[in-house]
Amino acid sequence: MTDAPHVLVDEANGVLVATLNRPEKLNALSRQTLEILESAVYRFRDTPSLRVMLIRATGRYFSAGADLREGGVSAPPTSGTEIREMHRLHLNGMRRMYDEMEAIEKPFVIAHQGPCVGGGLELSLSCDFRLAAASASYSFPEGKMGVLPATNGISRLVRLVGAHWARYLVMANLPANAQKALVMGMVHEVFPDEGFDDAAMAFCRHLAGNNPDQMGAAKVAIEIARELGVTQAASVERLANSALMLAPAYLEGMRAHVATIGTKKGG
Repeated sequence: MTDAPHVLVDEANGVLVATLNRPEKLNALSRQTLEILESAVYRFRDTPSLRVMLIRATGRYFSAGADLREGGVSAPPTSGTEIREMHRLHLNGMRRMYDEMEAIEKPFVIAHQGPCVGGGLELSLSCDFRLAAASASYSFPEGKMGVLPATNGISRLVRLVGAHWARYLVMANLPANAQKALVMGMVHEVFPDEGFDDAAMAFCRHLAGNNPDQMGAAKVAIEIARELGVTQAASVERLANSALMLAPAYLEGMRAHVATIGTKKGG
């Protein structure tokens, strides 16, 4: 099992699936994990036929966060300098990948079962859609170590759930189960553990059937609207829609929609 790839990558029907595959290490994010994930992210970006990327995991943990024992370290580091040096490249790689995921004009879906901790949660915050099994839970253990999340997790968390819930997770250092995460707005849906993989794939297939140009424009417009005022954001929406309406897919979609309405009225 130790020789198995830390991430399994596969694709089917326009969905690229990356599965964290270190259950014996609680899917801690090793350098190999990040390298394979980053390669998959670029493959997703550069392959037009891939419409959606799903990140999921095997085992009882989604991820225990960054691998603090990687490289044969048998004891905790003895100084802050040693800690910073140990994790500098590791964290830089995580930041680079998370930023790239937000910039790619395609949807990323992440499906959690069990605990999603630290760097695993920061990975989740970089995705567009978050799905949870009933067994999922979320926490930032960094607070108990006397530090903060290290890969822009706080800014992403505040933008997603607001300062109110960010204080709960980062200041109070309290975990959230799947239902609380749903109330926070951190996850979109909660599913039973049984059949969770199938539910996540069904969600991805739904996205893969959507118009890719529309989804890409929506992702950009939503991000801009979050940063700008209403007037500027409305201008971006108009520009994006002007381009989308010139595409053949819009005319086809409009005709299909009108035909559907006509069928319903006729019924």
